[in-house]
Amino acid sequence: MLDPDELARRVRQGELFHALRLLPGAWAVLRVDGRGFSRFTQERFEKPFDPVFHRLMVRTASALLEDFQGVLAYTQSDEISVLFRPEWRLFDREVEKLVSLSAGLASATFTHGAGVPAMFDGRVWLGADERAVLDYFAWRQADGTRCALQGWCYWTLRKEGLSAAQATRELDGRSTSFKHELLFQRGINFNDLPAWQRRGVLVRWERYTKEGVDPRDGSRTRTTRRRLGVDADLPMKDDFARHLRDVLATSPAQAP
Repeated sequence: MLDPDELARRVRQGELFHALRLLPGAWAVLRVDGRGFSRFTQERFEKPFDPVFHRLMVRTASALLEDFQGVLAYTQSDEISVLFRPEWRLFDREVEKLVSLSAGLASATFTHGAGVPAMFDGRVWLGADERAVLDYFAWRQADGTRCALQGWCYWTLRKEGLSAAQATRELDGRSTSFKHELLFQRGINFNDLPAWQRRGVLVRWERYTKEGVDPRDGSRTRTTRRRLGVDADLPMKDDFARHLRDVLATSPAQAP
């Protein structure tokens, strides 16, 4: 009969990614995306953007940032990216656990808020330095802006009576200027739409002062604490990069 320890060792060899860890010294992003959310949201939320869905995504991003003790979280459309510093050590930086738990927490949080089952998948991105981090979030914001413009055009055409195939054909290969003009001719200035639709939202830590009373002698006390704040009016491009640098420079240390 096999020794139990030897049996466990042999079986664990089949856990393919069990020993895979985030590279030492690397910045990391855990990104979760809604699985099948095109159909899921079409059946339950207003298109192209629903404030209720938006609030659920911000709530989910906040839960991920707080539970995993990241630096910041960025959300646009149905995705959330949570950033971690190189010295972050949660779960010994084990990739399999981080990806599975982040997707699980996102799914549970969104489901609880929406009242219907929803699923997220997870992945990890690694960056060598702060410049790579800024490039990553510039990429995700640019993708969010592109998808927002496409979504507004697509659903505007759908609401005019075009089928899904017709609306897709009408927009296929069209330039950004064409899409802006399509909306403008219908009384919609894309640049005047809420910033959270066009640029996404940043959830970050901020310091604040809490006043209280010392129960021992009744004296007034002031303590510095941290809480989550939401930037719903983000800048773009170089200004977005500068804003991210400021957040990274002033972000309070993570809780023990």
